[in-house]
Amino acid sequence: MTFVRSIGRWALTGLVINCIIGSGIFGIPGELNRLLGRASPIAMAVGALAVAFIVASMAEVASQFSEPGGAYLYARTAFGRFVGLQVGWFFLLSIIGAAAANANLFVVYLAGLFPRAGQGLPRVLFISGLICLPAIVNYVGARSGAGLSSILVVAKLLPLALLIIVGVARFSRHFALVHVSQIAAPGLRPWLGALILMIFSYTGFEYAIIPSGEVKDPRHAVPFALVMSILLVMAVYMLLQFVTVATIGTSPSTRPVADVALVLLGHSGATLVGIAVLVSTGGFVSSVMLHAPRLAYSLAAQGDFPRILGRLHPRFRTPDVAIVGFSMLVWLLSVSGGFLWALILSASASVIVYVSVCAALIQLRRSNPQADALRIPFGRTIAIVGILITLSLLSQLDRLGTILMFATAAVAATNWWVTQRRAPAQPVN
Repeated sequence: MTFVRSIGRWALTGLVINCIIGSGIFGIPGELNRLLGRASPIAMAVGALAVAFIVASMAEVASQFSEPGGAYLYARTAFGRFVGLQVGWFFLLSIIGAAAANANLFVVYLAGLFPRAGQGLPRVLFISGLICLPAIVNYVGARSGAGLSSILVVAKLLPLALLIIVGVARFSRHFALVHVSQIAAPGLRPWLGALILMIFSYTGFEYAIIPSGEVKDPRHAVPFALVMSILLVMAVYMLLQFVTVATIGTSPSTRPVADVALVLLGHSGATLVGIAVLVSTGGFVSSVMLHAPRLAYSLAAQGDFPRILGRLHPRFRTPDVAIVGFSMLVWLLSVSGGFLWALILSASASVIVYVSVCAALIQLRRSNPQADALRIPFGRTIAIVGILITLSLLSQLDRLGTILMFATAAVAATNWWVTQRRAPAQPVN
């Protein structure tokens, strides 16, 4: 039994956008104001350029695979089972942490509209509903899950588009170019801090390519979706940052987009932003409910996880056991932890995933130079630059993040030791 290839290139593009544009954009503009002042809109483009090295590497590597698994499958093919399991565990940890962080932020903002939603039993019930709804939708088929994700992408972009249109209409006539002196004035350290902040704000694209087994023509659709989504997200980020600087100046703010909405749209702006955050966080959780179970499925299909996780539902042909298991893990982490804890988990694990993908490009070009795949110009150089950029993120890890990385590596090594003699399993029916 195999997956149904029901996800087209535009639906996949929507999935990628849904994974990238989450809750971070509602706080990042204020931090960029603090670091760079009027030069902050430029940081959005610089961040996209930095991430482009990683995205380009992933586009080439992904074009060589039509099975689900994403970075885990790439690392396993390029470097063997031990490295593949390390990447697989870090990848899974990254997704679970990101989903739990967004679920927690969802109830935080919901409590702004309904105060009781942030505490006790109501909090647990709202988190449960947020996780169960997309889990059920994806249980009955990837096409319905991708459709829900596309609807939520439109819903989360509309409030941002409204702010951008109103802001550009009001301030475009007063636009003034940023002088070189304003770019250089903050100094090197603030620019490095802003760059790392922007790289994290563009993360999430790696989740959307996990379900390649259900994508129509993945060798062409995946590179297309990655490129189109990064270009669109960069445009949204840059325009939103321009509107932020034009509206509230360069003063730092903990709720910059809400402050912008208040100026441009009046008191209803705060409510609009609150709803936008709910849609963004809910949309992210919905999208990872489609991706992450396919990663567990791929690990099981390769014999690295229990075979039951490689089961496909006889009617819907979805990894039903993996979907239920992943939903339970996200629910447990969401109700037991907070936003910051879950965010540390996700950010720490993403570093390993990005390094592995860039390194896989170099290794796969060496081991399979005649592969029928996309070949990006100066691929090896781009991959090396991507590795250097990604490793710079390690400087931002605190003690807790470092401990979590070593703990995850130890768990993955134990997993390898237990399963190293087990032959790859076929998916169970």
